[in-house]
Amino acid sequence: MKYKYDVVIIGVGSAGMIAGEVAAKMGVKAALAERHRVGGDCLWTGCVPSKALLASAKAAHTMRHADKYGLAPAEIEPGTASVWRRIRDIQQEIAATDDNPDKYAELGVDLLWGDAAFDGEHRIRVGERVLTSKYALVCTGSRPAAPALEGLAETGYLTSENIFELERAPRSLIIIGGGPIGVEMAQAMNRLGVKTTVLQRAGRILERDEPALSGILLEKLRGEGVDVQLSAELISAEREGGEKVVRGRVGGEDKVWSAEEVLVAAGRTPNIDSLGLESVGIKTGPRGIVVDDKLRTRAGWVYAAGDCAGRYLFTHSAAAEAVTALRNMFFPGSASAPEVVPWTTFTDPELAHVGLTAGEARKKLGRDNVRVFEWDLSHSDRARAEGATEGQIIAVTDAKFRIVGTHILAPAAGEIISQFTLAVNKEMRLTPDFGNLVQVYPTFSTSVSQLAAEATYGQLQKPLLQALRRINGLLSRN
Repeated sequence: MKYKYDVVIIGVGSAGMIAGEVAAKMGVKAALAERHRVGGDCLWTGCVPSKALLASAKAAHTMRHADKYGLAPAEIEPGTASVWRRIRDIQQEIAATDDNPDKYAELGVDLLWGDAAFDGEHRIRVGERVLTSKYALVCTGSRPAAPALEGLAETGYLTSENIFELERAPRSLIIIGGGPIGVEMAQAMNRLGVKTTVLQRAGRILERDEPALSGILLEKLRGEGVDVQLSAELISAEREGGEKVVRGRVGGEDKVWSAEEVLVAAGRTPNIDSLGLESVGIKTGPRGIVVDDKLRTRAGWVYAAGDCAGRYLFTHSAAAEAVTALRNMFFPGSASAPEVVPWTTFTDPELAHVGLTAGEARKKLGRDNVRVFEWDLSHSDRARAEGATEGQIIAVTDAKFRIVGTHILAPAAGEIISQFTLAVNKEMRLTPDFGNLVQVYPTFSTSVSQLAAEATYGQLQKPLLQALRRINGLLSRN
């Protein structure tokens, strides 16, 4: 069969954009299919607007607490319309430059607009067109999931998909969910003067992160004024006057929370419903399209990457998976899907994660085969200089000091975690690999060397003492 394309890429978000560029550089004939706009969640509803919001909120917080730095504090004006305008300006700037749809034509990649669905073997329908292709790569992402809460749909709620389309921040906000999105938005909104309540079903926030560090961050949020309710059992939602009301229980006690708006940040659902996957025998599961370690679906000519494949729901992992899938299409078996994927919750301070937590390591390797090393930021000269000593680095190793996980609560933790991502990938040891590594002073990364030094000298201390005792024993006998 003669194909019009070597690969058709469905969805032009984080995974699809990089896939289109890489396909062009590989010299294969590619088409991109998109039903809405280039950039996906990252540009329009996720990474870019949320980080722009966090930056404005941090600036407001710093101004309000400038006396911490020997300056006169300044209270900001309560209006947030200008913050939302700034967010939209940043989005438009990126959309007009790095994420400009015109660049694909310059690369020789066809960008086709319309809903896409499979129409049989090696056939993809995009709007009214039917394309033939040797391969297909599904990159359709995910959307916010809504909890099954009585009255929520009728009450109305915000998600990450529409909160940045507002003209301003709400005056008060209830956030359902204490994961990364909920926690980031809670701190940002609170710092901008929005009365904020977080309702978290679990007994702690950021359940996938190291518990000790998420606990420190929880106290930081509460100390700033965020009302965080843990183990919250939600019962119903309704409107009362001009407010939205959520009813529930905490610790067996009935509770009522009210605010101008409700933001749902309670997980994601893969965008796969309208693709006609069953028509080509592609298997799906609760997290999305089922793929093997090469990111290939049960239909051997179709691959999937990013949120729709349900492995890691991050922009950076989506991009890495897209490249891996293309490599395996045209150079079969040349790459496996990344397993060591770091992530960061961009609060202030940031909370970064790679590999196993201490608890996960003990469960996987056995309690006696795990070592945990901690270094508090209160010992960091840079942290002292910036008034940012609320944090810690926790490195988790096996019995031979191979790093299996690291967790960092610190300013720029998302930058520092990269060296530990390399360490976990390459099975590097905290000692001597990191013990011999010189870090720039004074940076937050200096704490990495200090942590490694503590581990190194702690490792040497016991045999050194044993040797001294033997020497002293021989001397005493003589």
